[in-house]
Amino acid sequence: MKTEKPYAPKPTRLSSLLKQVPFGYKGRIPGVKIRGIVSDHHKVKPGFAFVAIKGSSNDGMNFLDQVQQAGASVVISDRPRPEGLTLPYLQVIGDMHTILAYFAAALHGFPARKLRMIGVTGTDGKTTTSTMIFEILRHAGKKVGMISTINAVIGDEVLDTGFHVTTPDAPDIQAYLGEMVARGIEYSVLETTSHGLHQGRVIACDFDIAAVTNVTHEHLDYHGNYQNYLQAKGMLFEMLSQTPTKEIGNVRLAVLNKDDESYAYLKRVSPKEQTSYSQNNEAELWADQIEDTPTELRFLCHWGDRSFPVRTHMVGAFNVSNVLAALSVTCLGLGVPIETAMDTLGVMHSVAGRMEKIDLGQPFQAIVDFAHTPNGLDVALSSARNQTKGCVIVVFGSAGLRDREKRKMMPKVAIRKADLTILTAEDPRTESLDAILQDMAEAAISVGGVEGIDAYNPEGDDAKANFWRVADRPDAIRKALAMAKPGDLVISCGKGHEQSMCFGLIEYPWDDRVAMRVALAELLGLPSAEKMPVLPTSIPAQTE
Repeated sequence: MKTEKPYAPKPTRLSSLLKQVPFGYKGRIPGVKIRGIVSDHHKVKPGFAFVAIKGSSNDGMNFLDQVQQAGASVVISDRPRPEGLTLPYLQVIGDMHTILAYFAAALHGFPARKLRMIGVTGTDGKTTTSTMIFEILRHAGKKVGMISTINAVIGDEVLDTGFHVTTPDAPDIQAYLGEMVARGIEYSVLETTSHGLHQGRVIACDFDIAAVTNVTHEHLDYHGNYQNYLQAKGMLFEMLSQTPTKEIGNVRLAVLNKDDESYAYLKRVSPKEQTSYSQNNEAELWADQIEDTPTELRFLCHWGDRSFPVRTHMVGAFNVSNVLAALSVTCLGLGVPIETAMDTLGVMHSVAGRMEKIDLGQPFQAIVDFAHTPNGLDVALSSARNQTKGCVIVVFGSAGLRDREKRKMMPKVAIRKADLTILTAEDPRTESLDAILQDMAEAAISVGGVEGIDAYNPEGDDAKANFWRVADRPDAIRKALAMAKPGDLVISCGKGHEQSMCFGLIEYPWDDRVAMRVALAELLGLPSAEKMPVLPTSIPAQTE
């Protein structure tokens, strides 16, 4: 895996960049050249422009000494020059996030205008749908790149981005798009979060096609309510009308989920060129005869008077909608032969951390999934139920400093959909993990959950229990596996592909898949080259 980006933009005079962007400035233009632009003072390098943005918790103006020491060529802000600053300075007029995005795009030559840009948004299924679109286009012989919350992919090269479940900042996006253009890429798939949209990170991405998976309960801690969250998602579709005319031509297509609550609003804010998908016959693409098995998902896809059998290893009935969204983008929007798309789906395997099976020869199924929303957990457990005749045992938590309502909703889903539930840590951050688990336990009890004491010995007083609190996630996974009997299914939800977990202000190395493999090896008495990640809740960490 590649970790450094060899592509770099050509150093450009600030005066030249200002001629290309839609905002004004005050005073004289410093006569400097720029070879990079950032708003994070940690990323400043010699010759970079530093855009000083005042956020909710940090103000870029507080780091000017560090910025100067790092060799910045100019500071850009919407406020007057601070007294005592010796660096060149430009005061601009307008929204700072918009200014940052346009400056970054201009520095890289507005790369999105040379690419066919596909944006994918939604609460659940964004990464899976984006990956399907990417693979279908690649299988069709297209030169394609992708920026997702897992990584960036340019042709056959995978770039380790270090993203943490969100759209990267505008300078990073534009740098990756610039690299795609430099390497001859023609199509770019960009997974687009509500935070990325609301904070202007995808401004100047000049989208041609926008697709939505669903819009369900999530991020209400940030957006305040569902309508604000929906409006943030809708910004992607409104952007279609703002995309300038491209030399490669314009598509401006909105791909909507007719089964989702978001449909009416997104239809209203989208341009007139729209298509929709559904699990009934009232859309351009629709599906029926759905069969979700432990090894593959099968259904019949209908397009006009034609029907196509779909077979994919991307198990889970929820993936029907993801497949339909990907087919709508590639076949209806971009003209890929549907037979080519079907061939691609037939050979694709699960996306990292999405219903990913971990098999060390144990007599039950073990799965890692990213489900971290009420709807995501609901569909993941429904899929798990379809894949086993035994018990479904789920392990999950709820993040601190995030949507508090979600931590009450998810345990209720688990009590209804799983047989046994273990509540555990998931990025508690600076909140009390005990308090989070208490909220979750109370929610579970409110819908008939019976709390047990010792998940290792569900006998005696625990015989009627159906949920437990195990603060240490490694131990929670161990206990879930120890409870499993032949034919059961254990699923660990909420972390998926992520590589860290936050306690306090520190990100500790963590991978659910590694933890599952190590715990299985311990249970089966097998050697393992991997070691169980250690968290602050783990006994070894407490005794050091």
